[in-house]
Amino acid sequence: MRDPYKTLGVKRDAGAAEIKTAWRNLAKAVHPDHNQSDPTATERFAEIGRAYETLKDPKKRSRYDQVIRMAEATNQSPEQTIMQQRNAAREAAERAKAARANAERVMEELARVNAQKAAKAAAANAAAQAAANAAGSRTNTGSAQPSAGTQQSGATQAESPEDMIERIFGSHPQASAPKSDADESGAKHRDAAAGTEEQAGDSETAEGEYALSGGGIGSIISQPFGILSSLVRRITGTASTPVQEKAPEIAAEATVSIDDILQGNWINVPLSDGKEVRFQADAGMSNGHVVHLKAQGLKLQGMQRGDVAITVHMAEDARFRVNGFDIHTILPLTIENAVLGWHTQVEGPRGAVDVTVPAWSGSDHVIRIAGGGLPDGNGAKGDLVVELRLMLWEKPDDKVTDLMRSMKDGLFL
Repeated sequence: MRDPYKTLGVKRDAGAAEIKTAWRNLAKAVHPDHNQSDPTATERFAEIGRAYETLKDPKKRSRYDQVIRMAEATNQSPEQTIMQQRNAAREAAERAKAARANAERVMEELARVNAQKAAKAAAANAAAQAAANAAGSRTNTGSAQPSAGTQQSGATQAESPEDMIERIFGSHPQASAPKSDADESGAKHRDAAAGTEEQAGDSETAEGEYALSGGGIGSIISQPFGILSSLVRRITGTASTPVQEKAPEIAAEATVSIDDILQGNWINVPLSDGKEVRFQADAGMSNGHVVHLKAQGLKLQGMQRGDVAITVHMAEDARFRVNGFDIHTILPLTIENAVLGWHTQVEGPRGAVDVTVPAWSGSDHVIRIAGGGLPDGNGAKGDLVVELRLMLWEKPDDKVTDLMRSMKDGLFL
């Protein structure tokens, strides 16, 4: 696709009205009805139409401008950048398709294994029930408690996605050794006999972790994301507890003075929800600096508490002007002091500072006092920049006036 701006002959910052006018003029000039002898008129007319369709739509124009900026940043043509984006999108679609296929295979395997386990558990339960009935026929003493214990140990246990992944793929790579079926069954029997405390704890599992019922298949299909997240965590070796999504960040602004930074004052910042946070002005802060307050923002159910991002603005000061970590101040200078030089003091952020003005200094001169500015947070400090301003006396001086007139006319007394 040819550059639509070049096609219409407009600049990149052209307004909508200018683009429409250019399109109309060009469309009239190259219209096929008016250029029947030109075989390329139809193609050029269509190209102008495509260019106008791109630039008249703000979304399409914004996307094309983004492509242009990317092409300029990588020293490529827009066509190459567009092809790269299309290839990247195609590759991403293929990877997503492969991931879906893998997920479906994992889901089918999980469903099959869980169904097999449910069948084994049902058979074991039936056998235990038959043994309990036979024992009950021989004696009626204490028959209720063994039967209950047998039923509890033989009943199908709720299985978490982590347990299913471990049973299918083995223990975590960092674990010592996989558990055998006998060890796992014995551990579950001991856990069941321990009481209801563990069951209550399991009911408060983190988001994305789901207990599977004895039937298995319906629960697996209804909650696929918890199982897949468990699989990913086990394969990648991350912690078993999933990381919750974080709530959106709250943006705020604060005004900080030079004295606040030098003295380390605490700054209170009201938020849009009516609450208030505070931070300490510290070294490294300047105009435009962003302070991030962790876990002091939005608190939403099922999500980690968000952060607060505070943009720092330097307060206006009649004495100084801040530029980065440098502090600028102005020193008025009379003619005689500019010509002869001058030893004086200027007010700095930490008090009076001695300044030596060299002879023949004009308003284009500045004097830098190293370390007189704001701390940059890395152990260094900006400079105190003294800007000289040549000033006349409040009232005219006849002697100075005569001297300037003589110098202008070439007469020297």
